[in-house]
Amino acid sequence: MVRWWFLCLALLLPGMAQARVNLAAVPIGRMDLPWWRAGFEATLRAAHADPEAQLVWLGDSITYYWQRNGTAPYQQIAPIWRHYYGRYHPLDFGLIGDTTSSVIWRIDHGEFDGLHPRLVIVLIGANNLGATHWGARLTVPGIEAVVKDLHRHVPGAKILLLGVLPSIRSPWISTETTRINRELARIYATSALVTFRNVGAVLEHDGRVDASLYVDPRLTPPQPALHPDAAGMRLIAQALAPTVTALMK
Repeated sequence: MVRWWFLCLALLLPGMAQARVNLAAVPIGRMDLPWWRAGFEATLRAAHADPEAQLVWLGDSITYYWQRNGTAPYQQIAPIWRHYYGRYHPLDFGLIGDTTSSVIWRIDHGEFDGLHPRLVIVLIGANNLGATHWGARLTVPGIEAVVKDLHRHVPGAKILLLGVLPSIRSPWISTETTRINRELARIYATSALVTFRNVGAVLEHDGRVDASLYVDPRLTPPQPALHPDAAGMRLIAQALAPTVTALMK
């Protein structure tokens, strides 16, 4: 993490800032973190082991949570993954803490080599609003860069782009999440290559985030709601099911 932050800080120095590089839209790896390197290498092995995979979920820790299978009912998310996606030989390319730039790096470094999926479901952007503090102005081009990179590496795949999910972290993050999703809906409204879906409403009640559908408030100590629990992930899968079925045909 330290080296990654030094890279970000170096690029943000006054002399470099004049070049107006959007860090959210360029590849930035995290290979200096042993656990992240292990996670990335695990996705490469998974891809090599199942080159016939028809569906790939690509994203951050929310996507990674599809494999969660804890003892408590709210942690039993993997069975939902198998129920909705098992028939497609699915791959889960979710890594904790990833931003758009990390996902671009992964795509550029072989994550999809040898794969020919029918559909890639992209859920990314939540971490852009965290420590890096990249708002909608930087994150929207970053998500566009992820989509364009996917088109280059798996040109035959359809892309289902999801809106950033609602969370309870800060008023600024909530505002930027709304801006990101509104802009993505506009950009991809008539796209023949990308289907945009914002399913965040299934995690809300009366227009407010329903914290009972998230894992984080149950942690010790409790954390702000960010990662949907089993019930929340089931609602997401149910909301996406008609679209996934149509795109997989």
